[in-house]
Amino acid sequence: MKFFETSKYFSLKKSTYINLRWIAIIGQLITVNLIYFVFDFRFNLILTNSTILIGVLSNLYLIRINQNTQLTDKIAFLFLFIDILQLSCLIYLTGGIINPFSIFLIIPAIFSSSNLGFRSNLLLVSFTVLIIIFLTYFNQPLPYPINEHFHVDSYYYYSIPIALIIALLFLNYFASTFGSESRIRKEALNKMEEIMSKEHELLSLGGQAAAAAHSLGTPFSTIKIISSDLLKQFKDDIDVKKDVELLVSQIDRCSEILKKLTLNPTAEDNFIDSNLTLSKYIDAIVKSFKEISKKEFIVNYDQNSNPLKFNKSIEVIYGLRNFIGNANKFSRKKIFITLKTNSEFSEIMIEDDGEGYPKDVLSKIGEPYVKSLKSSIKSKSGLGLGMFIGKTLLEKNNASILCKNSETRTGAEVNIKWKNQDLLKL
Repeated sequence: MKFFETSKYFSLKKSTYINLRWIAIIGQLITVNLIYFVFDFRFNLILTNSTILIGVLSNLYLIRINQNTQLTDKIAFLFLFIDILQLSCLIYLTGGIINPFSIFLIIPAIFSSSNLGFRSNLLLVSFTVLIIIFLTYFNQPLPYPINEHFHVDSYYYYSIPIALIIALLFLNYFASTFGSESRIRKEALNKMEEIMSKEHELLSLGGQAAAAAHSLGTPFSTIKIISSDLLKQFKDDIDVKKDVELLVSQIDRCSEILKKLTLNPTAEDNFIDSNLTLSKYIDAIVKSFKEISKKEFIVNYDQNSNPLKFNKSIEVIYGLRNFIGNANKFSRKKIFITLKTNSEFSEIMIEDDGEGYPKDVLSKIGEPYVKSLKSSIKSKSGLGLGMFIGKTLLEKNNASILCKNSETRTGAEVNIKWKNQDLLKL
């Protein structure tokens, strides 16, 4: 089983959970004994301290017997269940739902919403609701000094459990929603880092290939000269001539492979080492798409532009490539790319003649794992990772990005804008 398939079953760090439980147990001990001995509130001290002892023993079990550094969903559920049960026993012995500390009953279930699976969370929420209802009708009297009497009106009394249940459901939904979005975004960011690491590896591999091809160029030239001389010497010997001709043809083939491999090593090295303008970025990206796409790329550079050179960035290249690739994917025939630069700003506008962004995803552009319900778009769309990665990479490099439907054409439009001073920092 793959790592990401197994890791989802381990959702809670044991040391963090143990520390949180110690804080809760110490707080319970201090509160119970302080109220009994200092404020002279009378209740069953032995039973309450025995209940707290359950928490101490369960925590010692986690420390001494359970040797895992991460708790599985099942084990975490079991101990959170014990936490709710232990706290509900304390609340039962000290006034029930009217006890001010009854608010702590909802904490374990809320904690589970962002750390455990849906089924475990649902069971804990259901159990907590049942406990709240039980404590509303069954409990020991609220401790109070002998000379005082505490009375709560029925309307107020029954509003307490209702408020607790509403708070539990609302906070649980809130935490689970944000937890889910956080996990999705983390997964997408991991995917982006994986892709970028591959880009760096490919760049490094390309440099090594170019260096190897350059080094092999001289030996191959020498072999070719010698083989040509041998061909002249043995032109009358048919058998030797065939072998030498085969050798020459294979050398020519190797030379062609090296040419394809290097892709003009001098230009590539200059491209890596020198500063570039945005127009060079766009030209290189568009050229790569023209080799695999039959669609027309219309590139316009502002005649009054002030071309600004800055250091090459793989992240900028990959970000721009994702947006241009997206336009290529969803366009019908044409992709329009416009570059405008002046003394303060540099702006790239990418448009296509497709159907544009669907209304159901327009407000979510840039979020990972977003798909349109529109059938004509759904067949072409992926998981939204391309847009997310492109947007994240460019924004990380100080770009501001606006995605909308084009006002002048039928398709989508992406505006990518930098302050020139930010480009110089890359």
